[in-house]
Amino acid sequence: MQVIDWDLAVTTGTRLVRPGPQVSREEARQAVAELRTLSREAEGHVREFTRIHTETAPQVATIVDRPGWIKANVEGFRVVLEPLTQRVSSSANPPPAIVSAVGSRITGVEVGAVLAFLATRVLGQYELFLPPDPTGREPAGRLTLVAPNIVNAERELNVNPHDFRLWVCLHEETHRVQFTGVSWLREYVRSQMTEFLLASDLDLPTLVDRLRGAADTVADVVRGGEGNLIDVIQSPHQKEILDRLTAVMTLVEGHGDFVMDAVGPSVVPSVAQIRAKFAQRREGGSKLDRTIRRLLGIDLKMKQYAEGAAFVRKVVGQAGMDGFNRVWTSPNTLPTPAEISDPDAWVRRVIGTPALPN
Repeated sequence: MQVIDWDLAVTTGTRLVRPGPQVSREEARQAVAELRTLSREAEGHVREFTRIHTETAPQVATIVDRPGWIKANVEGFRVVLEPLTQRVSSSANPPPAIVSAVGSRITGVEVGAVLAFLATRVLGQYELFLPPDPTGREPAGRLTLVAPNIVNAERELNVNPHDFRLWVCLHEETHRVQFTGVSWLREYVRSQMTEFLLASDLDLPTLVDRLRGAADTVADVVRGGEGNLIDVIQSPHQKEILDRLTAVMTLVEGHGDFVMDAVGPSVVPSVAQIRAKFAQRREGGSKLDRTIRRLLGIDLKMKQYAEGAAFVRKVVGQAGMDGFNRVWTSPNTLPTPAEISDPDAWVRRVIGTPALPN
């Protein structure tokens, strides 16, 4: 049984997504070539600075346009949601076929619309979940950069294109280094996401209550409230799991921001100007744009960058990079949500009395 009509999600997303900035064929070719080159350059800077090493061979970043990003994310969603799909299919009381068919199409349109919105904003990402490679030779993850969004952002910000592209690559390459250099991290995130999905309350009355709550949240956010749909549709057990997921993603996102800004001054001459302008851009947008960001929890993600970067800065300042890297020892050494806000507590629990910074 299909929970989401994935083909319809792709069709809807690619139909609704706005076109990228106007560029000539030569400008597009140059941007793609430079992003591939800079992703390799950035990886070297990141590995040297973070002291995270991996046996994984360097891979050139995959450069996509907005429709390409939508298609790639649908592939990832299918992999992530497979456990939930299997559970629904094997349920003793599956929903009627007509309900499943209609529901999957409605959900497919909704997913496509959300992806169309996000596809104009994402600069890049490390794709953790790819369809399995039958040969076993392809890497388990993939670094993707969205060329039209990077070009659009550098134009809007009026910053040096080469510097901005390298700055973006530093952040995204940090994620590749994290998930290829820390052997257990990908499986930990995957298992938490699977547990989150399988903790869903799938009975009809509960779903109706959740949908009613979601409608109330939409109305509240439009009036200026602070709610988001992610909080509304969770069960209590899912909230516990999401706390763990939020903590680890705050860590990896904050680590990415910390690295890009720490490495930046030595390789990105205009990094201070870029950071200042980019911070303003994150907070900007129309009222509709800000409303949608709140509903989807994107504003929470922006908060993650700041909180995670503050945690990393404080720990590195106290214990040096090698002391901070003990965070990657096992799931037990990851910071809790409380420790993200109180780095000293993490240092006491994991390191004890830290050594002087390197």
